[in-house]
This record gives sequence, C-alpha cells and structure tokens, in this order.
Amino acid sequence: MSTTFDPSATLPWWAWRTRLRSWWTGRIVPTDTFTLTQRRVYILPTQAGLLLVGTLAVLLIASINYQLNLGYLLTFLLAGCAAADIAVSHGNLRGLTLKIVPPQPMFAGHPAPLEVRLINARRRPRLAIGLARYDTTDKHHWAWADVPGQGETTVHMSWLPPRRGLWPVPLLTAETRYPLGVFRVWTVWRPTARVLVYPAPETPCPLLPPGEPIAGIGAAGSARASGEFDGVRAYRRGDPLKLLVWKKYARSGELISRDTQTPQRQELWFDFNRLTVPSAPEQRLSRLTAWVLAADAQELSYGLRLPGLEIPPDTGPAQRLRCLEALAKC
Repeated sequence: MSTTFDPSATLPWWAWRTRLRSWWTGRIVPTDTFTLTQRRVYILPTQAGLLLVGTLAVLLIASINYQLNLGYLLTFLLAGCAAADIAVSHGNLRGLTLKIVPPQPMFAGHPAPLEVRLINARRRPRLAIGLARYDTTDKHHWAWADVPGQGETTVHMSWLPPRRGLWPVPLLTAETRYPLGVFRVWTVWRPTARVLVYPAPETPCPLLPPGEPIAGIGAAGSARASGEFDGVRAYRRGDPLKLLVWKKYARSGELISRDTQTPQRQELWFDFNRLTVPSAPEQRLSRLTAWVLAADAQELSYGLRLPGLEIPPDTGPAQRLRCLEALAKC
C-alpha cells in the first residue's frame, strides 16, 4: 500500500505559528474606527507575570510545609495584587476607540506617516497605551501615549511601503501593561485606509521633451532646451508683475513673463511609449514623475500619455495630482 507524503506534517513549530497567525488575522474585520470591546481585547501574563506565578507557587508550598501564617499572608496578598492588576490592565484598554486619519499620498522610498486618534469616552484617563505595526517577527517599534479622561490623543507613526501603487495600511496593534507590568493586554486592528504611493522622481530632473505642434496650427519650431514653451518669453521693462513666472525666478534668478498676445502653438506631452531611454518601465515612470513636477513648478500646460490612458494638457494643482495618481496606478 502506497502512502502520500504530506510536507505540512514536517513543518517546524514556528511555521505552524505563522500559519495560525495568518488564519487569525484574516478573520479580523477591516474598519477605520475600532472600538475595543471586551471580545476584542486579549490578556496574557508577561515574563514578569510568569515569574510572579512561580514565586507564588513556591511561597504557597513553603507555607503549607512549614505552617507559616505570615507566608500565607504574603502569598495571598501578592495573589490579590495580581488579580487586581488583571482588572485594572484590562479596563485600561477596554472601551478605547481607535480612529485612523486618512493618510496623504507620498513618493516611493519615503516613510508614509500614519496618524491614529485615541478617543476616551470615560472620565478615567488611559495611561501607557502603546501603538505599533503588527509584525510577525515581534520586532515592534512602539509609540506610547496617555489619553486624558473624556478626551483624545493623536499618535504619530510611520510605515515604509515596498513600492509605488495603492497599498493598504498594515495591521496595527495596541497594548498596555499598566500598572504593574505583569500582564500584557493587547488587540490587533486592520484599518481599511489605503496609502497612494507615487513613483520616485528621477534626480536630477532631465530636460523637458520638445513640444508637439497643435493640430491645425502647424509647427512653430521646437521648444527651448530649458523647458520654455510658447506662451512665455523673456521679461521686458513695463511687464505687469502678475505676468511674471515667480517660480522660475526663485529657481534660476531669470525673469520670465507670460506672453498673452502670442497664441500657444505647441503642446507639452509626456509620453510613456516615446521614451526609449531609460528602457525599464519603473525608470520611465520615474522620469515622467520628474517631468510632471518640473512642469508644474514652471506653471506650464502639459499632458500625459500612458498605456491605455491619456490626460489632456492642463495646468495647476489638480492636473499635477491627476497625473501623479495615474503614474502611481499605471
């Protein structure tokens, strides 16, 4: 009779522990506002708590063997303190509300800041509340805070997304060991918030590509290598201050004015498929990101062409955000 080899039967204990944690965390319902009810708060003794339990067992056995009344007194006094610590520690976390602030978009390679509000509806303050990213390696980086009675506190954390794209906020854990430190009371929270990560811009920023003639108007020569296109010109004495491109002056010290009399005959396009160098897709996205930021800093009108998507030329913060979001999700 042949037998089938089951590789899972030979897994070490730490592999089973990882599987158990994955199964347990997968059952957590995602939510951005997390109220810690009694069913969501867990408690276990710490190393100091286990040492206290062993000490109580030794004291109790010695008191029974030698009929020591003071030994009984000390044993039950310490046991009573431990029992009171269970109630205080559990109540210090139970009833607290955790609420995450929607994270702002950021560029790849930089830590994403996370803000979590701890809201206390009770009159009693919550002391020594720790918050950290839930890490299966148990290497937590805690941020500690006290929450006043009927008040709230904001805890600041950070997290490094692996690459560009739309990433969910990782699992978070809240913990307290107040007041004696012999019991660990904790919970695990899965927020539904997501972090939008833009591609990292190429540095230094390369020169902007030449403009394309607008259909029906005809070519009007290539754009300058510095990135100046139709609609801007060198400063002339008497130009109104409102026509000056101040961002250009702050960067290079050169006075540039907007030309309101000459119609724009070229459009600035950033085309993914027309890039031959660099050849890697991520490097192309990095260059396009740098061009978007440079064109926005110079207040130029620009468009973006990506595989399956075309954003028409425009200018302003809304155009910058629209292009960066498309680059992040490409």
